[in-house]
Amino acid sequence: MSRINELFKQDLKVVNMGLESFYNDLKAQKVETIHMNWRPRAGGNPKMLALLKRLNTKK
Repeated sequence: MSRINELFKQDLKVVNMGLESFYNDLKAQKVETIHMNWRPRAGGNPKMLALLKRLNTKK
């Protein structure tokens, strides 16, 4: 049996980053999971991210 098939015989363990509803669905199915409340910096707004980078530069 191939190594990939062996992988699918193991219990699923998930690290969820982002959508809490996805985490809740996994927990409801008794899947071992942890949730990280992650969001892109500056909410993904490129203009705001550029401003934050300017504040973070050291001279």
